[in-house]
Amino acid sequence: MNALKHMEAIFVAIAAVALGIAFATTEPKALDVAADSGIVAKAEVNMPVVVVAAKRLSAAEKAALI
Repeated sequence: MNALKHMEAIFVAIAAVALGIAFATTEPKALDVAADSGIVAKAEVNMPVVVVAAKRLSAAEKAALI
């Protein structure tokens, strides 16, 4: 009965052990990176801009909305 009270802690402990074993037993993958100096990232010149054209509410109008 005592084990049923602590099922969350038991699950977290088992998950932590399984995660540790998974990291310990996996082989690292070698990355093949080719450096090409001819390719340069180009930023977009025209950035989209949002313009909100609306009048501000007065204090009385804000109070009326609430």
